[in-house]
Amino acid sequence: MAKRTRFAEYQNSYANYRFELTDDGILFMQCHTDGDSLVWSWKAHDEMSDAFADIAGDREIKVLIHTGTGENYNANWGRLPNGEPPEQPIYQAMPNDRGTHKLDEKAWYARHLIFNVLDVDVPMISAVNGPCNMHSEVPIMGDIVLASEDAYFQDASHFPRGQVPGDGQHVIWSVLAGHNRARYFLLTGQKLSAQEAKEWGVVNEVLPKDKLLDRAWEHARELIKRPPLTLRYTRQLFTNPLKRAFVNELGHGLGRETYAQRVFFPFGGEMAPLDRPWDQEPWSTTANGGQHSEGVPL
Repeated sequence: MAKRTRFAEYQNSYANYRFELTDDGILFMQCHTDGDSLVWSWKAHDEMSDAFADIAGDREIKVLIHTGTGENYNANWGRLPNGEPPEQPIYQAMPNDRGTHKLDEKAWYARHLIFNVLDVDVPMISAVNGPCNMHSEVPIMGDIVLASEDAYFQDASHFPRGQVPGDGQHVIWSVLAGHNRARYFLLTGQKLSAQEAKEWGVVNEVLPKDKLLDRAWEHARELIKRPPLTLRYTRQLFTNPLKRAFVNELGHGLGRETYAQRVFFPFGGEMAPLDRPWDQEPWSTTANGGQHSEGVPL
């Protein structure tokens, strides 16, 4: 989806993504919601895909630093700053084929999010500044992955809640950590500490929280000493094998995830796991004061 872009065109385009560009070409991208940790919503999800497309099309940048804000890299699928929950579409209740088309739109954004990140043709440094329990595929696609000591990785949004592990989690964790570790991680909702992720080869360095961004900038300033084409072509060497892996399996995983959601989508459960079998209704969660939801088989 990348097209030729310039920093001034996208600098202030996204409510949840803050950008700074240094004179020597280091782009700093910070995820946030009103200056605090990013609260995942459909809008934040979809616009992350668009934001990475803009970055991928900007040929003036030389290195990308990607990070979060506040205590967490992301803050679950929580409530927005105005107290409202993010959009919670009930796909089963949408008339006719509307639910299917809505799910297809989300899968479309999820697919392009992966490839827009991989289309960024400059080295990407990810600084995971705290717990990351959703969409960990984004930061761990970085060429250098740093994590704070209090960070952990988890796929809380898929299998523990009754969904197929999609969004690229099934691909990138197998590639980086090995298939057997990835299966256990995805099936159990394992919280993998930053140090364990380093031992698995997913994270490169674990740092005190107050030293994390300093280290990211240190790496970036070292990288930009190299010629621009060396930076671009080296990034391509690293991303091409990942692109092949995602071409082979991303669509398969998204298709399975989307198809299963037509029967059951835990729209009221936020990131808490199912507390009873999915078809014992109503199932509930203690998150946000015990919201209730129904899984309605078609």
